[in-house]
Amino acid sequence: MTNKTSWTGEVDLEPGDLIEIFRKGYQHWAVYVGLGEVVHLAPPSECAGAGAASCKSLWANTAMVKKEKLSDVVGTDRYRVSNKHDSRYTVRTPDQIISIANGLEGKTVEYKITSQNCEHFSNSLRYDVARSDQIRDVALIGMSAALVLLLV
Repeated sequence: MTNKTSWTGEVDLEPGDLIEIFRKGYQHWAVYVGLGEVVHLAPPSECAGAGAASCKSLWANTAMVKKEKLSDVVGTDRYRVSNKHDSRYTVRTPDQIISIANGLEGKTVEYKITSQNCEHFSNSLRYDVARSDQIRDVALIGMSAALVLLLV
């Protein structure tokens, strides 16, 4: 199961799946842990269902590992299952992912948009590899723009 898109919430989810939630201007990431719940990073002050308001995490230096209903985290946004690195990295078993996620629930952790964000966290749970493609993509766009300016 690589990428399944849901516009209505009708997706077959399996524990350990990475959930990509399309917020305005960025993607929020969570890990499905079963029974309709996900584990994700959010600002400590954020309540469930904050939706696009979760962008305030961009300026936070800490985040809390929260377990919440997927429907509350997604709100009215679109989402999909995006286990896009399954062919590149070893995937932990669902039991391992859930055990690690449950052990982290409620903990406050350091947050850095460039190196310790919700996508790094989610990939780390599934693959034991902290990576964020959206941060990489933004950096590549920035470097490309700088190169164009240098050449003009």
